[in-house]
Amino acid sequence: MNPRASFPGTARLRSPAEFAPALKGRRLARGALFVLSMAPSAQPRLGLVVGKRYAPLSVSRAALKRVAREAFRLRRAELPAGDYVFRLHARIPSCSLTELKRQARQEIDAHLARAAKANRPG
Repeated sequence: MNPRASFPGTARLRSPAEFAPALKGRRLARGALFVLSMAPSAQPRLGLVVGKRYAPLSVSRAALKRVAREAFRLRRAELPAGDYVFRLHARIPSCSLTELKRQARQEIDAHLARAAKANRPG
């Protein structure tokens, strides 16, 4: 396994104190489902806020989080250091789980690409 594509525990935001600066920090992107916020830190770390209000079924919430973690894991090496928080800000569409995951992955990949490009020097 490529160590650059790993997702260790140190790459995750866990406590409210770790989430707060990123949620209050710079908003990098907003899409149909997610808002991506970021705050500076020593390494790229991910936090997810996927509440029952917008995704009532636990299977949907779990799928969205899985998709976001996988996308972040694959792009982590190219992202600048920072705490990145994806927050679900709209009710998920009424569609199949496969379609929901496809839409989420497409949006999350676009947000991460934008974050990597916006923070590149030069």
